[in-house]
Amino acid sequence: MLRMTDTITPLAITMGDPSGIGPEIIAMSLAKQTDATTYVVFGCPNVMTRAVSITGVDMSVRPLQDITEASFDHHTINVLESSNLSVLPEFGEVSPVSGKAAFDAIVKAIEFARAGNVSGIVTAPINKEALAAAGVKYPGHTEMLADYGGADHVAMMLGNDEIRTVLVTIHCSLADAIKAADFDAQMAAIRLAHEGATSLGYANPRIAVAGLNPHAGEGGLFGREEIEIITPAIKAAQKEGLNVSGPWSGDTVFMQARKGQFDVVVAQYHDQGLIPVKYMGLEKGVNITLGLPFVRTSPDHGTAFDIAGKGIADPVSLETAIQYANQLAATKQKEFA
Repeated sequence: MLRMTDTITPLAITMGDPSGIGPEIIAMSLAKQTDATTYVVFGCPNVMTRAVSITGVDMSVRPLQDITEASFDHHTINVLESSNLSVLPEFGEVSPVSGKAAFDAIVKAIEFARAGNVSGIVTAPINKEALAAAGVKYPGHTEMLADYGGADHVAMMLGNDEIRTVLVTIHCSLADAIKAADFDAQMAAIRLAHEGATSLGYANPRIAVAGLNPHAGEGGLFGREEIEIITPAIKAAQKEGLNVSGPWSGDTVFMQARKGQFDVVVAQYHDQGLIPVKYMGLEKGVNITLGLPFVRTSPDHGTAFDIAGKGIADPVSLETAIQYANQLAATKQKEFA
């Protein structure tokens, strides 16, 4: 058994929405961990105790008031108490109690990450309706992380074993995304795509930028954003020494990336980038938030209210997110060594 010391920096895992599958896939994932990395769950000990009971894993929950109280072995789930629910919310229902508890866990984990007390954060799924019901103003993790994490600009990198994509715009309407995908947003996404791919081991990542309009505008026939905004940003990024090309037609660029022509694709809006990744299977998809002063990853799926509480959720995407977080944290540690 390892005790918390100055030489151990654990990875934080936020419990997600208590009414969803987050707590149970955390319990299943931690029961399978065999490496030397240590983990602390941020959330409600009672929620995690219920998850252990549902999944039947050979684990016990150790509530913590301070991270220094943690002890690490293969049968203990350390839970830093960011909430303490005496009455647990029902599974599969939108609940303001669940939304508030999920939010509190995230904020607490960010506080510890910014202080350097955890090596990074892996977030289990949250429910946007539950957040809104709890009065939380943020539409998702990314916006919370940027605000509380003190980042000027962040981007989502979604990926699996075959393709990776970074989004210029995130959670907003398509009409608002078109307005937001300006020159500065293009440049920020391209730079973060380079940074993210480099962190994953690509020495000189090949970045493809997707067009906004069908056929990348077809020379202005279907829109001028490619001519007036996207191409100038690509040329400016090339002058910075980045290996970037485009704009490429959005309906073929991911096929080219999958064949090995590109290492990462910059997509203009949420669905353009996420549909190709998710179509290939949620079980291996991982979300990485770029631009933060700390590591953050998450599984590429939601709360799955329809199966929550049944102990049948697949933990593979969370396990993959944990693997990515450990890899990125190790890379970041080397950078500052």
